[in-house]
Amino acid sequence: MKANEIKPYSRKAYYYETDKMGIVHHSNYIRWLEETRVDMLFQAGYPFERMESEGVMIPVLSVDCSYKYPVRFDEIFEVHPKVTYFNGCRLVVEYTVINVTAGGKVSAICTTEHCLTDENMRPLRTQKNHIDIYNVFKDAVSGGTE
Repeated sequence: MKANEIKPYSRKAYYYETDKMGIVHHSNYIRWLEETRVDMLFQAGYPFERMESEGVMIPVLSVDCSYKYPVRFDEIFEVHPKVTYFNGCRLVVEYTVINVTAGGKVSAICTTEHCLTDENMRPLRTQKNHIDIYNVFKDAVSGGTE
């Protein structure tokens, strides 16, 4: 998966994701980031199920999200992911959430940081022991590696 081959994740906002003000509650953006990562790996031909069956986990170490413009019920949004750093163990993904229904306004800019681990949460050296996984993320990087 090359950086320029990653397609955005897209869907409508569901009613249950909204709050009393009629906008998507901020916590749901974090869920959308996870949905986007799952989709990104599927696009790369290395779905989460395969990764986990090989004993590789990708826990979230940190999340940062800056909210810019609301998404409301039934509005279409896209999440544009970009792998900005990967050193074989540590992974950083940046996301731009776009409100398509509102004419392409940026709704949020977010970042997640991860560490690839085994099932016991011990960091992995993917370049040595999981070369296929290493190559998926290495090839996806745009903006900095090792």
